[in-house]
Amino acid sequence: MQEKNRRPGPLRGRGASHNPPNRYHTVHREPVCGEPEEDDHPKSSPETRLAPDASRSVLSSNDSPDVGPGLSVNPYRGCEHGCVYCFARPTHAYLDLSPGIDFETRIFYKEHSPELLQKELSRPSYRCQPLALGINTDAYQPAEGSLGLTRKILEVLEAMRHPVTLITKSSLVERDIDILRALARQNLVHVFLSITTLDAELARRLEPRAATPQRRLRTIEALSQADIPTGVMVAPVIPVLTEPETEQILSEARTAGARTAGYVLLRLPLELADLFERWLEEHVPEKKRAILAAIREFHGGKLYDSRFGARMRGTGVRADLLEQRFGLQVRRLAFPGLPPLRTDLFVPPFPTKPAKKSAPLFPGFA
Repeated sequence: MQEKNRRPGPLRGRGASHNPPNRYHTVHREPVCGEPEEDDHPKSSPETRLAPDASRSVLSSNDSPDVGPGLSVNPYRGCEHGCVYCFARPTHAYLDLSPGIDFETRIFYKEHSPELLQKELSRPSYRCQPLALGINTDAYQPAEGSLGLTRKILEVLEAMRHPVTLITKSSLVERDIDILRALARQNLVHVFLSITTLDAELARRLEPRAATPQRRLRTIEALSQADIPTGVMVAPVIPVLTEPETEQILSEARTAGARTAGYVLLRLPLELADLFERWLEEHVPEKKRAILAAIREFHGGKLYDSRFGARMRGTGVRADLLEQRFGLQVRRLAFPGLPPLRTDLFVPPFPTKPAKKSAPLFPGFA
């Protein structure tokens, strides 16, 4: 018999099991001793709800020294993949929602994103640079299967001969091999598959609605066989939990055809720390203390260090060792690298304005 004050367990098919309070709300509800937390902990997995997003622009600029300056476009807000560690979860607070279950069940789609992108890239002042597609939330999450916004965006970029990079955890990217191959022939695309673990059971709990690790490896193989420049991102590296798999992930990805590799350390900004600690309690309680201690070792005693240069790699001896291990395996496996993306082929369809009719020098004479 479940005790009244016992927290409900994980939800089937969801990464989060509750909705932590929105940091912008001035009033938070806290249960009293012995009161169940039903408001924030649904008894069963809620259905996914899609809603249109009325954004008037789709291009986002980035000046982070961690990833370099550039532009990105995200056709979706929220992500049904449900990765419990997703650094984008706190952005759902901007929508007056929770970064927990809301993030993976309340999905907003920018239905006019292809048209808006074409308009923004057609401005005479625009200067071509590689565009990151789906860098915040996955552009190939389940909703893409029916909405097709990412494919339409790729069609716009192909018509304009615009360079693009994309990263995904979904095998749905194979649907667009025809467009990606056409872009690749002109050195206009790089595709990355993100792999966190090779353990299918662990992946099912960490990232419940993403493709299985083995399926992602087959996607790397399919893209590579189509001559599409493909890499692997070991992301995120979770100390103690997935960190020991780093070398094996690189090896499997290289065998599948990956030409380059990168990694990102687990990030726990804002509400994400609470979500991840709760996940540890529910799924790997025997490892929770060791994992949190290791995370703090990477971040100078804190669960998260937001400083540029530290947030994605960590600092200290343990961070240095991870970087050395990663670099050694990349060299051992002889990743050849990706060809540089071209920007000189860009052909924007600048809007044409009708020529003004000249006024006659002398009225009455045409």
